[in-house]
Amino acid sequence: MVVDRRRGLLVRLALVTLAVLLAGGSVWLLTATSAPQAGPVTTEIPALQVQPAPVRPGEVAPEPVAETIPQATSGVDPLIAWANQVSAATGVPARALRSYGNAELVLRSTTPGCKLSWATLAGIGRIESNHGQFGGAQLGADGRPSKPIIGVPLDGSVGVQHISDTDGGRYDGDATLDRAVGPMQFIPSTWARWASDGNGDGRGDPQQIDDAALAAARYLCVGGRDMGSPSGWWAGVLSYNNSVPYGQKVFGLADGYAKQSQRR
Repeated sequence: MVVDRRRGLLVRLALVTLAVLLAGGSVWLLTATSAPQAGPVTTEIPALQVQPAPVRPGEVAPEPVAETIPQATSGVDPLIAWANQVSAATGVPARALRSYGNAELVLRSTTPGCKLSWATLAGIGRIESNHGQFGGAQLGADGRPSKPIIGVPLDGSVGVQHISDTDGGRYDGDATLDRAVGPMQFIPSTWARWASDGNGDGRGDPQQIDDAALAAARYLCVGGRDMGSPSGWWAGVLSYNNSVPYGQKVFGLADGYAKQSQRR
């Protein structure tokens, strides 16, 4: 997630893929692993599976979410209990929901004026990596995907911003060019600024979804932004990816998750 103006890349790549398939050709893509691997890839591109919501930017915000995280009972972690309940209603993996819910709780405490909802983070996480499951990855109990989620090289090709290496390959395994990394798809230079420790292990890891979700939340709430207002919500999401169709997709997902969770 994040000033990743390459984010529309997933959509553009998906459209190119679709065009080639319709033309009767075959497509070879890079899997989202720490090192490129040649071969046909049949996994879904998350953004391709999401339809933009028919809304106009700045005129409406997603359905507000009530404070539904339950109180602890009988020694049960309330966040885990909440995540399990909402997962059953929305289909979002419970482990991912824990990270989105935790990020909301942290920002509710540290930056209450932001009014950031877990549902907005879930909408972004769905588009960016299918909640940490892109490329066939599975999200582990530790919040890390079974294989690193790493985007294509940002080499300045059509639809891709050119960003030379900023991290010596530390996060993306590429010492020449930057690549977006992790479930929320941070470029290394942005992660260096917003790195967060969401799981309390003393370090920030863009592949660990608690850390990534908290960093995304902090990024969205920068500058006193009110994510509960239409103008604030759209400004935040478009700062993550300056694309109206992207914002419309996040809107539809966030609004749907919020409504589904309240019907559970």
